[in-house]
Amino acid sequence: MKTENALELCNVTKKYKDFTLKNLSLRLPQGCVMGLIGENGAGKSTTIKAVTGAVRADEGSISVLGCDVGSGEFQKVKEDVGVVMDEACFPDVLCPRQVNKVMKQIYKNWEENVFFSYLKKFKLPEEKAFKEFSRGMKMKLSIAAALSHRPKLLILDEATSGLDPIVRDEILDVFNEFTRDECHSILISSHIVSDLEKICDYIAFIHEGKLLFCEEKDVLLEEYGLLSIGTKDFEAIDPDAVLSYRNTGYGVEAIVRRSMIPESFHVERAGIEAVMVAMAKEVRS
Repeated sequence: MKTENALELCNVTKKYKDFTLKNLSLRLPQGCVMGLIGENGAGKSTTIKAVTGAVRADEGSISVLGCDVGSGEFQKVKEDVGVVMDEACFPDVLCPRQVNKVMKQIYKNWEENVFFSYLKKFKLPEEKAFKEFSRGMKMKLSIAAALSHRPKLLILDEATSGLDPIVRDEILDVFNEFTRDECHSILISSHIVSDLEKICDYIAFIHEGKLLFCEEKDVLLEEYGLLSIGTKDFEAIDPDAVLSYRNTGYGVEAIVRRSMIPESFHVERAGIEAVMVAMAKEVRS
């Protein structure tokens, strides 16, 4: 059983003028994939910026691969962290072959052969200028670069957003291949919850700057379900079992806690997105 954590956040708080990420605590076990979900402005990008050291937390502690983000040693640890943000950040005039030359000067562990193998795998032209790339090509180049310096942890902020389903599926396969090594871990935020359901071991839901849950994906899918039921039968259900519901005109559809529903009722699988929306509604009510 793995006991080491690739990432640990303890009571992390970051205050802005109109937003606060408050007392965020979570752990990403080594060898696992954690998905960050939440609406726009919930605090996902702030969390990732704090983890990468792009912003400094006002309170709490963050450890990446066993190293405190606020320590001087973190600069060395960054060599083992691959980062892909929602916008690729290479100079427009560079082509992938030139990107390779630049990266060789930045990362001690840069593996040229790995980089060019990803260019081939992603069908990226070596001599074409970055400014002429499509969004999908830009993200593929960023991912190729992030994977080519022997990272132990990948941090991905909306790396698959805006991409077509075929490209997204191709990239998800690469992430799955990366985590076959039990020393490799991924923290990924995405609005495309179906992508996260495919690859994640853990799901963390941030809502209005607060962590509502951080749980194993399979446990979440087992704990919550979709109940379609007649109005009279619904009135007999324990209200504490219901996260949210809507009247369909033919009855009621509800996201419920399976353990609190009588076995005589059939509860279907509810996806992570449905649970997320239901919990957000529950918080507002």
